[in-house]
Amino acid sequence: MKVMIFMEAPRYVMALDAGTTSIRCILFDIHGNAAAVAQKEFTQYFPQDGWVEQNANEIWDTQLAVAVDAMSKLGCSYTDIAAIGITNQRETVVVWDKETGEPICNAIVWQCRRTAEYCDSLKEDGMVDFIRERTGLVIDPYFSGTKLRWILNHVEGARALAEQGRLLFGTVDTWLIWKLSGGKVHVTDYSNASRTMLFNIHKLCWDEDLLKLFDIPVSMLPTVSPSSAHYGYTLPSFFGGEIPICASAGDQQSALFGQACFNVGDVKTTYGTGGFLLMNTGETAVSSQSGLLTTIAWGIDDKVEYALEGSVFVAGAAIKWLRDEVGLIGSARECDIISETVPHANGVYLVPAFVGLGAPYWDPYARGVITGLTRKAGRTDLVRATLDSLAYQTNDVIEAMIKDSGSIPAVIKVDGGASVSNVLLQFQSDICRIPVERPCCVETTALGAAYLAGLACGFWKDREDIVKNRGVDRVFSPQMSVDLREKLLNGWHKAVKCSFGWAAE
Repeated sequence: MKVMIFMEAPRYVMALDAGTTSIRCILFDIHGNAAAVAQKEFTQYFPQDGWVEQNANEIWDTQLAVAVDAMSKLGCSYTDIAAIGITNQRETVVVWDKETGEPICNAIVWQCRRTAEYCDSLKEDGMVDFIRERTGLVIDPYFSGTKLRWILNHVEGARALAEQGRLLFGTVDTWLIWKLSGGKVHVTDYSNASRTMLFNIHKLCWDEDLLKLFDIPVSMLPTVSPSSAHYGYTLPSFFGGEIPICASAGDQQSALFGQACFNVGDVKTTYGTGGFLLMNTGETAVSSQSGLLTTIAWGIDDKVEYALEGSVFVAGAAIKWLRDEVGLIGSARECDIISETVPHANGVYLVPAFVGLGAPYWDPYARGVITGLTRKAGRTDLVRATLDSLAYQTNDVIEAMIKDSGSIPAVIKVDGGASVSNVLLQFQSDICRIPVERPCCVETTALGAAYLAGLACGFWKDREDIVKNRGVDRVFSPQMSVDLREKLLNGWHKAVKCSFGWAAE
């Protein structure tokens, strides 16, 4: 690990958090406190049913703007920043021309389902075990490989340019590092690479057989590096001088690190646009038999640690749907206020399978349903059902994780935007029958990126420094009766079955 030496001690580490619907920059001090935050939402495009796209240039412009904004709030200069750590929405595919620096099409977002039929053909060809053994992943449109193949086959001139060595591929972290470095660095980390369906998580390299299967030129792919390492420097024009770029990690792995889940069996769940629950499995890549993914948690000093993961495609996005598309609430906070007035949704269930279902069902053709409506059902029940859906989906993953690991987690550490909801976290604890722990800093995704960068440059000495920084805001313990819990879960499982296969022809 390269340790940077500074003439004057910098005061902050900059975390660039490129999420699915909004982009943030947070400057963290030595104690892990957020000294300055800047955030901005950016445009989502839905050109067809199940398709989701973004403008990669808008992602870059927004990220740079919030970084400058965060620095201006503290009046600090580049000399105050020890390093930059990047965390990002995973699996989203950006392809650009390395000579012009321009994307050749919109980025295809992780939620996009356009490659569902191709994924079906892979399954029919008997590729399920082959791909799982190499990558730890199930065959699903969620991952980057089939999206990249789609771009090469459907964007005019793309394959010819790729075969000429003109095109570069990257997940959002790779795109941002390439832009920050002025096109000098084309890199990703182990955690993001492990989400592409192109990376062998055991041999730690791009898999030649998978590249051949998807017909992807190796020249497009970034170098894969540890999550905590010195990648390069920003152009001086962006921040007034060079700042070292010292970390990259997929958002969910970054949150696992930010929650200090360093021990085997530690579990965290993040309520963001989606919901993602990870369990640290140490240096062992545990193969799931229950619909979970085996993924790389992070790489440090060329040693990787692994995790089991359950991915829920729509969590916080369901609350945003209530606000923006349905108009039942004016803000996310209003969802919480309304939900506090009732103990549960009175038999109403919302299954937010707007872009299919992830773990443990993996049905790309599922679509959202509302069940249990009666003449008395109203706004309050639908709002509460939407909030409750986050907890139900997390419990589905927890049950699968218990089957795979053979043990019940002692506590679920939570973070992300919706973790501010006491109603949600109490219901989560009741439904899972496991204590739920909310940290003082719920911005653990960005914090994890900052910690990884800070370790690489010597801002923090070791993981013990990180553990000392962590504080607990509140612990929620199970209170619901066993009978009521079973009744509610039975209703949820019936509702989920109603969502299966809606978009299949």
